Amino acid sequence: MSHSFYPPRRILMGPGPSDVSPRVLGALARPTIGHLDPQFIVLMDEIKQLLQYAFQTDNALTLPVSAPGSAGMEACFANLLEPGDKAIVCQNGVFGGRMKENVERCGATAIMVEDAWGDTVSLEKVEQAIARNSDARLLAFVHAETSTGAFSDAAAICKLATSHGLLSIVDTVTSLGGIELRVDEWGADAVYSGTQKCLSCVPGISPLTFSERAVERIRSRNSRVQSWFLDMQLVMAYWGENSKRAYHHTAPVNALYALHESLLMLREEGLESAWQRHRLHHTALVAGLEAMGLGLVVAPEWRLPQLNSVTVPAGIDEAELRGKLLRDFNLEIGAGLGALAGKVWRIGLMGCAANRQNVLLCLTALEQSLAALGAVIKPGVALAAASAVYQQ
Repeated sequence: MSHSFYPPRRILMGPGPSDVSPRVLGALARPTIGHLDPQFIVLMDEIKQLLQYAFQTDNALTLPVSAPGSAGMEACFANLLEPGDKAIVCQNGVFGGRMKENVERCGATAIMVEDAWGDTVSLEKVEQAIARNSDARLLAFVHAETSTGAFSDAAAICKLATSHGLLSIVDTVTSLGGIELRVDEWGADAVYSGTQKCLSCVPGISPLTFSERAVERIRSRNSRVQSWFLDMQLVMAYWGENSKRAYHHTAPVNALYALHESLLMLREEGLESAWQRHRLHHTALVAGLEAMGLGLVVAPEWRLPQLNSVTVPAGIDEAELRGKLLRDFNLEIGAGLGALAGKVWRIGLMGCAANRQNVLLCLTALEQSLAALGAVIKPGVALAAASAVYQQ
């Protein structure tokens, strides 16, 4: 016989979802109203304004897609590419590969710019690809590669795209709210994200924004967008500028309450303060990890503060360690993906999970668990190293 489901209380320090703020969980429980209710329309407009702040943009076409970040990715490619187009795609981890999949499913050709997993996207390679493919329509890259914990110079890559007449598509699923992101200043054209990372919101919504250049490309298409649900010309009629909205789909009303609350929290904290908070706790975590004798995959200058790829010590079963953390400490960290599978753990410091208590707990749990599994580490020094960062 089935019963109501009561999940365990976990501490989520993996690659996502991250811990959801109690304020956001409270917003989920508010009374459901209709997706065309006049009061819900008011909320929709507020969400758009708050997303514009989070993205640092004035783009009119800024909205949350009623599906996770993967749908936001598909919305960008499906609306901006047509069969026969050519797109330059940067790959330095799993999610650049998913961009390639989207390009090809649109009937377009993907020109790949490949860098090693854990490296940043090479500007020189991007320039060379643009020079060799003057007929390309757009340039796509991942700002914060969740599979490796590396970020790339989004401002410089977007500048390259703009200077050569290319539209840019930018994956900010893990970067929004966690590191510097300035859509208008950098000239990014189509930017998508997710709610379950640094926004401390529930999974299932994908914020995105399109520049005027991107909107013009959408309006001048020669063929229909292959996806009815993600066709921005249809979605715009629901998320439009006036009070009269055309029905497109039943929006996830309560999930949008949650997103609104999380964006309010981000505005209250301030973007720069949120970026600094993630950086502080990352610095403390890394100090503890390195004091213990653990290393990170990514070079210091390109490390994401909110996603840390830690090298698994020799002789340790990475899955066994993760299972032990979950059983003994209710602590979840992530496994490696793709080329890094079995080689790294991914430790997230995202949203409200980026705090001192979690950093110290994670270091304590790792030290005790690794010692129990026979790893060669330096005991008794990690907490002191992290605490020294906090005392500065």
